[in-house]
Amino acid sequence: MENSNQKVWYITGASKGLGLALVKQLLSEGKKVAATSRSLEELRKAIGDADNFLPLQVNLLSEESIEKSIQATVGQFGSIDVVVNNAGYGLAGALEELSDAEARQNFDVNVFGSLNVIRKALPYLREQQSGHIFNVSSIGGFTGAFPGFGIYCATKFAVQGFTESLAEEVKPFGIKATIVSPGYFRTDFLKDSSLSVPKNQLQEYKTVREVQSAHENEINGNQQGDPNKAALAFIRTAEMENPPVHLFLGQDAYAMAEIKIQAVKENMEAVREYAAATGFDN
Repeated sequence: MENSNQKVWYITGASKGLGLALVKQLLSEGKKVAATSRSLEELRKAIGDADNFLPLQVNLLSEESIEKSIQATVGQFGSIDVVVNNAGYGLAGALEELSDAEARQNFDVNVFGSLNVIRKALPYLREQQSGHIFNVSSIGGFTGAFPGFGIYCATKFAVQGFTESLAEEVKPFGIKATIVSPGYFRTDFLKDSSLSVPKNQLQEYKTVREVQSAHENEINGNQQGDPNKAALAFIRTAEMENPPVHLFLGQDAYAMAEIKIQAVKENMEAVREYAAATGFDN
C-alpha cells in the first residue's frame, strides 16, 4: 500500500473552521499540504510556516486562479492526491426574503466553486489513475428540516447529488469520491464572517428569526463537535482502501440522518398502494 505520508492534499477554505483543523493535523503528521484561501495573509497567520506546506491565494470563482494553484501544487510536490472542497459559507433567511443575488452567490461559492476545483483537478487524477475527492456538504444537505436555511440546504443538497454521480463517473479511473456531512462543530461557521443574513428581513417570519437567533447566539460557541476529531476522521477515511461515499460526522448528524431516513420510509409506505402502481396495465 502507498505510504499515506507521500500523498499530497489540496484543501480549499483552509484559513478557518474544519479546513484549518485538517491542515494542522495533516502537517503535524508530516503530510504534504497545499491549502487555499481568499487571503494569503490570513492563511499564513492561521497556520504559520511549516515544512511540506504550500499556502495559496485562490479565487474559487475563477477557473484560471484554481488551475494555477493546482499547477503550483503539482510543481511543488510532484502530484495531487487528495482534494478537499471545504470552502463555503452559511446563509440564513426565508426563501421569500432572500434576493436572487444573495441566493446565487451562495450557489456560486458552495456549488460552482467546488465544481471548478473538480474540473481542474481531475485531469491530474485521471492521468495517475488514483486520487480521492472529498466534497464537504452538511447534514443540512441530507435533511432540509431547518427553517431559514433553505438556500444553504439547497447548495449542500446539490453537493450531495453531484458527488454521488462523480463517484460513479471516476470509479473506472481508480478515483474515489466522498460526501462529508458534518453536524454542528465548534468553529466560526456561525459567526458573522461565515454566516450571511438577508439584507431585507421580513419580520413576519418569526420562526425563521428565532432559528436564526438561536444559531447566532445560543448554538454558536456551544457546538458539541470537536473539529480536531473531525480532521482525524477525514484522514482515516482517506486511508481506507474502499472509503464510503457518505461520511457523516458527529452524533447529531447521525441522529438527524436516521430521522430523515425513517421519515422517507414512512412517507413511501403511506402511499405505496397507489404511488407505486403507476405503470401501464399489461
